[in-house]
Amino acid sequence: MTRVYRYILPEVKAQLHVWRETAERIPDHELKTQALASIATKQFHCEGGAVYAAANLPQRHVLIPLIVAFQTISDYLDNLCDRSTSLDPRDFRQLHQSMLDAVDPDAPFHDYYEYHEETDDGGYLLKLVTTCQAWIKLLPAYGLVAEEVRQLVSLYCDLQVYKHIRVDLREQALLDWWEEQKHAYPQLKWNEFAAATGSTLGVFMFFLAATDRGLDATKVQAIREAYFPYVCGLHILLDYLIDQEEDIAGGDLNFCSYYENKDFAVHRIAQIVLKAREQVALLEAPSFHRMIIEGLIAVYLTDPKVRKQSEVKQMSKQLMKKSPLTRLFFFFNSKWIRLVSNRY
Repeated sequence: MTRVYRYILPEVKAQLHVWRETAERIPDHELKTQALASIATKQFHCEGGAVYAAANLPQRHVLIPLIVAFQTISDYLDNLCDRSTSLDPRDFRQLHQSMLDAVDPDAPFHDYYEYHEETDDGGYLLKLVTTCQAWIKLLPAYGLVAEEVRQLVSLYCDLQVYKHIRVDLREQALLDWWEEQKHAYPQLKWNEFAAATGSTLGVFMFFLAATDRGLDATKVQAIREAYFPYVCGLHILLDYLIDQEEDIAGGDLNFCSYYENKDFAVHRIAQIVLKAREQVALLEAPSFHRMIIEGLIAVYLTDPKVRKQSEVKQMSKQLMKKSPLTRLFFFFNSKWIRLVSNRY
């Protein structure tokens, strides 16, 4: 946590300052509004993702700008799709082609706004893509993780398409997608698979792994099995857990709402926590990954949204029962991080 306070948070702040200044110069008013809003309201995503750079401080000059740029693309597109008047799946898929291009340093560029009503971003999205590509070229072992990263990003893009189409079509589209994927994940419910695809943590972990010149295929496979679906699934299920009231009000899809009741939801999330712990124990530096797991639980369950939702508050208490000392540490520490982050 000393590394996070001393190096990670200040350097994330500096990177976001650059992207905020770039977004200020976007000619189109709507694109500019969404770009600035995504940075202002989702800064915590970049801070959380950049924690992976704390595991290899000598490479933080590569990892932090890469993670911040990639997460900024994700947050910007999420805002565009959430607030778009378009319900065209071609539009959403073309916008998210930028994320696939961002993780392929040799990819040709595309017209990402081809089907979007607003188009003039002054090169903002392309600059984010080229920034990711440039930093990825400096990762010595990226060739070993490139296909895994591409698969995770492809699943993420699929989710963003299906969850943003017409309300009367999206659930069936997600179920049809699950039919194509479920053979590989028999231990999951369909909503848990969909949730796991919405996390970028697996991508960030592979960025970190790619800084290791000693990386091999066995290590890559172990990372994949730990992060997808378990660590990634936990990440997004917790996010949806605390957003239930907000999503109901906004008519947004929430994967936690598909559990038959709150007790079953707590049971399933707790099972995913156990599997995540089991799998990360097989990785190098397991204590770092265990920190990620306990930190996720603590950070989400200290979110101010929890206090405003009595049922979610009760579920949070159940998940925190018999908490290990590391989780209790992060429970209180995350409150401090929120105070520090708000000062930025």
